[in-house]
Amino acid sequence: MTYSVKEIFLSIQGEGAHTGRPSVFLRFSGCNLWSGREQDRAAAVCKFCDTEFVGFDGLGGGQFKTAQALAEEVWSYWPKQEGEAWVICTGGEPLLQLDTALIAALHKVGFKIGVETNGTIAAPAGIDWLCVSPKADTKLAQISGDELKLVYPQAENRPEDFTNLDFNVFSLQPMEDQSGNIEISDANKCAAFEYCIAHPKWRLSLQTHKYLGVR
Repeated sequence: MTYSVKEIFLSIQGEGAHTGRPSVFLRFSGCNLWSGREQDRAAAVCKFCDTEFVGFDGLGGGQFKTAQALAEEVWSYWPKQEGEAWVICTGGEPLLQLDTALIAALHKVGFKIGVETNGTIAAPAGIDWLCVSPKADTKLAQISGDELKLVYPQAENRPEDFTNLDFNVFSLQPMEDQSGNIEISDANKCAAFEYCIAHPKWRLSLQTHKYLGVR
């Protein structure tokens, strides 16, 4: 299998239960809910994505012919002096490409593996932290994992629709208005805050990397 990668970079996990953890981000190209092109956003299943995942022209991006070659490239971004090494497989939709061969290769070089998925594809075994983020009215194929992270508010999805699923952590993340309307984004932050206060099973997840102005 040839793996198509948009970018690889070292940063701090900015959202969800592992906020603050240094990690290498492995962003795969492609998604099954949106083409990634603005002209297609209005007709997409997921309309609020804030990520560039088209092609493989980002930092560290490219096409890798073997799992081992990709794992070694990702490992080259980790500062190996200390700490537990984590790679976050994201996209787009990483489970279009992340397979058992790559999971084994990433473990072999020394990583623990986190995955951020929309949940429409069943996850292979061996993932160390599985975060599912439901989008629009898609049907979840993955109904268990470590964290369920819901972008809020969504017309199609309510937090209470997911609280019976088998996850250890439930995170609510305010939706940013993709037109740049700050008032809408701020209103969503307030709404997510109030929901978590009223329903403490949910944790508030803020995209702290955006506040810091980093990737």
